[in-house]
Amino acid sequence: MKFSGMSVLVAGGTGGLGRAVSLAFLAEGAQVIVTYRSQKEFDSLKSLAAKGAPLEGYSTDVTDENAVRQLFDQVIAKYGRLDALVNAVGAFAGGVNLWEQQTKVFDQMLALNLRSGYVLARIATPLMLKQKHGAIVNVAAKAALDHGAGASSYAASKAGAVALMDSLAAEVKGTGVRVNSILPSVIDTEANRKAMPNADFAKWPKPEEIARVILFLCSDDAMVIHGAAVPVYGDS
Repeated sequence: MKFSGMSVLVAGGTGGLGRAVSLAFLAEGAQVIVTYRSQKEFDSLKSLAAKGAPLEGYSTDVTDENAVRQLFDQVIAKYGRLDALVNAVGAFAGGVNLWEQQTKVFDQMLALNLRSGYVLARIATPLMLKQKHGAIVNVAAKAALDHGAGASSYAASKAGAVALMDSLAAEVKGTGVRVNSILPSVIDTEANRKAMPNADFAKWPKPEEIARVILFLCSDDAMVIHGAAVPVYGDS
């Protein structure tokens, strides 16, 4: 198995996409550490994982730098290294013109879609530089490039996330640490189906399909991919 013996942290690892990513890493033999905010979601993930699977969970606010630093200290103390970091934390808000949107929504988009990746990468990168190996994959969105009406705060936060990772990739070039982003369109999750019941779900990329791309980017098979923003749009 490609990730046997490796430790992987999946932030937001119990959500619609994060759950698929966590299960895919477990299937490939990784020790998976997830962050979550909902105990119910973590319990659901545990029920889906194989019995005795190397899965750990921490209820951690990944926008809180001190909390994330404590989490990484625990991971390193227990496993000695961190081989991959996937940030699947994020949120969407749309359907409102910029001048009509509440400022607190703008702040939420920046916190969940941009600050989360900043905090996680800021703390993980020095650890990976020390071991001269590691992969970071940040989940951005198609909206980072396609700035449609009614989603200004969301688009801005995702565009910022891509720029953040692109710059970080330039900073760690040649160190053995690789940094990439992925750009999903609307993902076929239960929450999105409920939010858009009249949409054509068949055109949406499935979480499991995107998870396979993320695992590839974290694997040694993708050693030549660095500083990329990979589109995973499906047919949408």
